[in-house]
Amino acid sequence: MSIAKEIEKRKTFAIISHPDAGKTTLTEKLLLFSGAIHIAGAVKSNKIKKSAASDFMEIEKQRGISVATSVLSFDYRGYKINLLDTPGHKDFAEDTYRTLTAVDSVILVIDAVKGVEEQTEKLMRVCRMRNTPVIVFINKMDREGRPPVELLDEVEEKLDIRVRPLSWPLGMGSSFKGVYNLYRNSFAFFRPSKQTIEDDVRVFDGLDDPALAETFGSDAAALREEIDLINGVYDPFSVETYLGGTVAPVFFGSALNNFGVQELLNTFVEIAPGPRARPTTKGDVEPQHERFSGFVFKIHANLDPKHRDRIAFLRVCSGRFERNTFYHHVRLDRDIKFANPASFMAATKSLLEEAYPGDVIGLYDSGTFAIGDTLTEGEAFMYKGIPRFSPEVFRELRNLDPFKTKQLEKGIAQLTDEGLAQLFTQRTSNRKVIGVVGELQFDVLKYRLLNEFGANSDFVPISAHKAVWVRFTDPKDAEELFSIRGNFLYYDKNGNLVYLAESEYALRMVQQKNPNVRFLLSVEHNDQTVEMEGTVS
Repeated sequence: MSIAKEIEKRKTFAIISHPDAGKTTLTEKLLLFSGAIHIAGAVKSNKIKKSAASDFMEIEKQRGISVATSVLSFDYRGYKINLLDTPGHKDFAEDTYRTLTAVDSVILVIDAVKGVEEQTEKLMRVCRMRNTPVIVFINKMDREGRPPVELLDEVEEKLDIRVRPLSWPLGMGSSFKGVYNLYRNSFAFFRPSKQTIEDDVRVFDGLDDPALAETFGSDAAALREEIDLINGVYDPFSVETYLGGTVAPVFFGSALNNFGVQELLNTFVEIAPGPRARPTTKGDVEPQHERFSGFVFKIHANLDPKHRDRIAFLRVCSGRFERNTFYHHVRLDRDIKFANPASFMAATKSLLEEAYPGDVIGLYDSGTFAIGDTLTEGEAFMYKGIPRFSPEVFRELRNLDPFKTKQLEKGIAQLTDEGLAQLFTQRTSNRKVIGVVGELQFDVLKYRLLNEFGANSDFVPISAHKAVWVRFTDPKDAEELFSIRGNFLYYDKNGNLVYLAESEYALRMVQQKNPNVRFLLSVEHNDQTVEMEGTVS
């Protein structure tokens, strides 16, 4: 089959949401409807205790949250679907931000009871920056929640995107009867079921069909009135505006009860975009470009703790990837071949012979890769747009067992390679400071250092407000910075100079005292410019 035909078959997307909106449950039910799994892992009882299929790390199972992006590939209706289930918790948002660089569209899950929440707004801002196409799934309609019209207004107001309902609910909570598909003039009847797939759908000949009154009785008039109102308020649905990222189609359902999920999945494969062009240091690269290229957006150490493996997740952007073929590692300027590339169903790996644009593949890594690295078929360019943001919480790393120093060094190096935390080493000593987005990440790091590397550690709070990357051309421009604030200067893992400001006031002062120095709140992951090291002391 030609590369063009393979590209047409690919759909690569992420599911994002605020914690507890039902994101991982929806992920699991999409797998259930596709046939990729055959029982809902979210079911919990006294006799059955299963964690979600996409939550494979032990700490995720213990805490009941997703703390790392998992990759799930499955087939549905002739399409190859690559689904990236992201962490919902705000403390792991940076992993989600990076994941959004590797997908072509997004499904956003909103809790019908709570509406749009803070983390949802932050994630949506990242989508809006790239005009990523978004489908909204309003979940938990089987619970007493907020009126659908109110939810739609809030989505438009808080998320800065126009919406267009493609389904409409009849009732809510205990009176929830199902949803009317405005796209197909059909009604799906709600039958609560957590493990089995219900398929109770009736097709009508429009809203004037007499069968509507026969089926719903007194509810038929209310349903007809509400849908007429929706069709009058919102513009007709256009696939082009959805693909342009300006209008989000909306579906209603209950992921826990498998309701509305198949309708969502069927529409998704019809309208969601395939692989798109991506920016590089030498211009945009189209997926149809005949030569292979791709970039690493995630690294995971110890995906299988028994084997101490380290996997680099690579998004294929152009051409065809083949096993046992040499490809060019642009940053290291060397050629590498891969004997055991893998495709994934969460922690379950399968040997992969070839991959095409849109696919996410796992490459066994002995420390060769960093987030943002580019592989090509010989061309010398790097993919752009993979951000690294300034952390918000800082702690000094302390070793509680001197006999395990090597294990701690190896462990913190590998875990910070994954991008969930950033490592800063003091310029004048070996003091190590870890910066993260949220406090919970320290619990994860401590747990994984102990259980995966045998290193007993602690994280001691320090006085630091913000980490900013430092850029200057002439070392004389930074003389005050080095002479007065040398103890607050660190290097990141790429050797870039970083200033750890102890307060907002200190950051303002250092900017005033060093007017020719640039202080950056974010950089590219593959930014390895070491122009600041130098002669000023």
